Amino acid sequence: MKLLILDAGHCLSLALAREANRRTDTELVIEEGLELSSERLEALAPDALVIPPLARPIRATPAAVTAHAEAVERCMEACRAAGVPLVWCVSDQLYEDGFSEPIDEHVIPRPRDESLRRLVATGDRIRAEYPQHLIVRLGPLFALEGSHAWLGELIDTLVMGEELRGESDVTCCPTSADAVAMALIGMLQQQHCGAGSWGSYHLAGTEPISVYTFISVVRTQLATRLEGRGDHRELGSVKALHHHHDHPLRRVLNCRRVLEVFGVHQKPWRLEVGRMLDAWCQANEACRPEREDETRP
Repeated sequence: MKLLILDAGHCLSLALAREANRRTDTELVIEEGLELSSERLEALAPDALVIPPLARPIRATPAAVTAHAEAVERCMEACRAAGVPLVWCVSDQLYEDGFSEPIDEHVIPRPRDESLRRLVATGDRIRAEYPQHLIVRLGPLFALEGSHAWLGELIDTLVMGEELRGESDVTCCPTSADAVAMALIGMLQQQHCGAGSWGSYHLAGTEPISVYTFISVVRTQLATRLEGRGDHRELGSVKALHHHHDHPLRRVLNCRRVLEVFGVHQKPWRLEVGRMLDAWCQANEACRPEREDETRP
């Protein structure tokens, strides 16, 4: 199976590249930006085109959101002309006000924010005009590297001793980019073999948690690893924000359909965070234990 991935520096694109490198049944071609001509698509002839999400669209400028939506629509038109399936990942922030219950796939986001509505309009157009699509709504992505790599940004801020802020009244399901990459390739392999299960799916980590608590867990686990190796540096603090006093938000995605259709299980975000922190410590040699032979004169 051959996949074309756009936005080469995105944390999900990097995760897809790592996952493909571990497999022998998947070939990737990765393009730098979101612009893709019909001629280029026809020349590459991939089995699917994958577009990573615009992370944190609530914080993005209207111009950035519009540019992303327009680029996705141009890609859809090129895919339709070439008969190439389209996979577009989107943020759970499109459910602007959240829901008291886990959000099912059939629930179309209806945000009040004009920029978010622009992204929803793109999704509506894809559903109406091109059946061979997967729209995959994701919980907040985290990874160590790449653009929108939330965890990497948190670690950098903490080790510099700077303060982190997170909403204590917004509940979500943090989602590992590596877990999403594994799931997407598995889903597309099944589609490539004729499953034909197109449509919208949800994918997120297990255990809903507030943004503030997630950041606090990251800080605690990082401090534990550093202190365990004799590194007693002072990490930055974490401050709780309260933006929704009267109506705390819950953006908890129900991922039942992706399990029933593709057999994709959600991954616990705590395990993924721990694994990534171990990898960060090893890469930075911050947690490398001193061996006896290294301390001898």
